Amino acid sequence: MFEHTRVAQLILMRPGGHRRLHRTTIPPGAASTALTPIHILRNRRRSLLHFPFASFFPPSAFLLSSLARCLGGSMNPKTMVAPGVAVRDPESLEKKKAAIRSAGPVNVQVIADFDGTLTKYWINGIRGQTSHGLLQQGNQVYDAKRQALYEYYHPLEISPDIPIEEKTKLMEEWWEKTHGLLIEGGLTYDAIKRSVSESTIAFRDGVVELFEFLEKRGVPVLVFSAGLADIIEEVFRQKLHRSFENIKVVSNRMVFDETGRLIAFKGKTIHVLNKNEHALDMAAPVHDNFGDPNESDPDNSLVKKRTNVLLLGDHIGDLGMSDGLNYENRVAIGFLNTNTETSLQNYVDAFDIVYLNDGSMGGVLELVTQLCPQDP
Repeated sequence: MFEHTRVAQLILMRPGGHRRLHRTTIPPGAASTALTPIHILRNRRRSLLHFPFASFFPPSAFLLSSLARCLGGSMNPKTMVAPGVAVRDPESLEKKKAAIRSAGPVNVQVIADFDGTLTKYWINGIRGQTSHGLLQQGNQVYDAKRQALYEYYHPLEISPDIPIEEKTKLMEEWWEKTHGLLIEGGLTYDAIKRSVSESTIAFRDGVVELFEFLEKRGVPVLVFSAGLADIIEEVFRQKLHRSFENIKVVSNRMVFDETGRLIAFKGKTIHVLNKNEHALDMAAPVHDNFGDPNESDPDNSLVKKRTNVLLLGDHIGDLGMSDGLNYENRVAIGFLNTNTETSLQNYVDAFDIVYLNDGSMGGVLELVTQLCPQDP
């Protein structure tokens, strides 16, 4: 049929590391002929990538679209793996996994962002709420004032032209003004509970199973957020209906009076540019009652001695959550929830593993079962 052919190989990997080699024969000029209708294949790929678990191996449409991308761009053929999963360097990942497994669960900790990482980005095709966005004070004037601050400072937050030192000051200014409005506007804990109850925020499928496994293996989970710890804890209570002994929230913590009215914030302000292990003194376990004091925790020093890290985030900036920790091995997992076409390469360059299109926690659960296997 063709005078010459080329054979291309795609390596597909389940999150646990099991590989499967696919070979496909491609005629000369395939990059510009047989694979020309890339937009059609990409549309097919978008639907296929919604499968959350990597045990579903891709059909030929996915293979061809992935291969077309490899031939036409800078993506390494080894990068595109099972549906919805990309691995930057499979060999390096396997070495990290072996080292972490050898050191045992006692040396492992998990660092996770909250919004868009532990929680879903899309809910029934609509952008889900964040822990920041769901809060309604019950006072429209102050809700509007906080929205105005967002509209002013958010463009500064994402601007690539502002030096980091200047941006840090702007973020501190934004957070302090917002906290001041919450106090001045008379925020109550009842308003927090009502806001969470009426919200659309939801955890990713598989989060409970992941937390349960890590709790059984004695692996601590630090949930970092530039938001409000009390809201995150209320989300845990209302959406998961339970707490976990191994989970600590590192975020801005409120102080309420005996009537449940906000009167102050505790400790230093945590914002988007300093949510890392330098802020570990703000960590506190998910508690059962609001207003519990955040006393110093001797476990925090033990956490810092766990030098093998599994980091979960949905923004490249989340990689900074491990700053301040002298880790030996870090497996960084990124959730690319939107703008896949334009952001995939940047995410693959930054993270060891990338889950696309708002995937589940199934792959992460499979990974930790290999990193921290049950005792024989």
